[in-house]
Amino acid sequence: MKFLKKVLDNGVRVVTVNLKDNPTVTVLVMVEAGSKYETKEQNGVSHFLEHMCFKGTKTRPKPIDIVRELDGIGSQYNAFTSQEFTGYYAKSDPKHVGKILDVVTDLYLNPTLPEKELEKEKGVIVDEISMYEDLPMQEVHTVFEDLLYGDQPAGWKITGTKETVRAMTRDNLKRYRDSHYVPEATVVVVAGNFDEVAAAAAVADKFGGISMSPKSGKVKVVEKQSGPMVKIKHKKTDQTHIVLGVRTYDAYDERNTALKTLGVALGGGMSSRLFQKLRDEMGIGYYVQASVDASTDHGYFYVSIGTDKNRARTAVAAIMEEFVKIKNDPVPDHELQKAKEYMIGNMYLGLETSDSIAEYYGLREVLKKDLITPYDLAEKIRKVTADDIKNIANEIFTRDKINLAMIGELDDTNEYMKEISNI
Repeated sequence: MKFLKKVLDNGVRVVTVNLKDNPTVTVLVMVEAGSKYETKEQNGVSHFLEHMCFKGTKTRPKPIDIVRELDGIGSQYNAFTSQEFTGYYAKSDPKHVGKILDVVTDLYLNPTLPEKELEKEKGVIVDEISMYEDLPMQEVHTVFEDLLYGDQPAGWKITGTKETVRAMTRDNLKRYRDSHYVPEATVVVVAGNFDEVAAAAAVADKFGGISMSPKSGKVKVVEKQSGPMVKIKHKKTDQTHIVLGVRTYDAYDERNTALKTLGVALGGGMSSRLFQKLRDEMGIGYYVQASVDASTDHGYFYVSIGTDKNRARTAVAAIMEEFVKIKNDPVPDHELQKAKEYMIGNMYLGLETSDSIAEYYGLREVLKKDLITPYDLAEKIRKVTADDIKNIANEIFTRDKINLAMIGELDDTNEYMKEISNI
């Protein structure tokens, strides 16, 4: 899975990944612009701009002009916004690579941001916010980030609030775009079955004329915690949804490979410790999983589970017990090898399509500025030792880093504070 990277004279980075046997091709444009680059008053502008780029361009003035053209070639397409980046992509039969490249670059470079569409889209995004609020399994992660980071960009919703969305103006969008959608912050990835020479030339032609402008920065995350913290959002639900986690490392930290291996041992797959204990032995909850979130200037590790409100405290206590065990006892070799093979196998299975490969390389370039192949990453995983995991566990599972967020029909935080203080 070889790749080529070229930096245009104006700073735009171009990554091509040629896969001759793949039946598709994907064009992905990513920009280092997300909710962490926003002000409190304009929270949600990154996400709103992503929506508006589909509402018309200089050459495709109406929304239907864009989607009809892509639907007409059987393309799959979408966009996404996170705290750190925004992406626009289209995937198609290789014979349509020129078309999807033209459309995606048009969306990115030439949006007209029509006022009429902006007013309509406010209602769409407000409904999107309401949808997420009605999904406690997802909303609990918002509660968790608010608990960790509070009133700073890392603690705000990517979508913004209903109030900030309703107050958004075309001028807000345009000024934000002018400050952040600049060459040095832009990455173009083409992955799949295509002519590399022709594609690289087309990208250079499309993006080579962008004026070089300085990139506006973001406020650095402030980490502040001196003891365990609990946040409960009271909501009438059939289940209590829980996120129990700790502060960890930013995306550049080499310890993340061992941290992710620790996470797989605890909560990756049906044979993991937490799944076996909570679901198979105790019969608590349908889902339980562990994961790592690493950004440019902060990171955290977390376990999530949904369970009956009467068993929520039992679930928290059981997870805490597993945290203590993995601190004190080295992971046995057979379990360590299983975790590594699980990680490597799932990584390869997740890279079977051209869009997943484009996203892999795009994310590495935008977040880590470290382009390595999946094979190189697999070798890093294989080098993780039991001592690495034990050392990480003792670094992160401490009283002054533990945090618990919950959504459900709960009110009293004291009983849960006692559970998470015993570590």
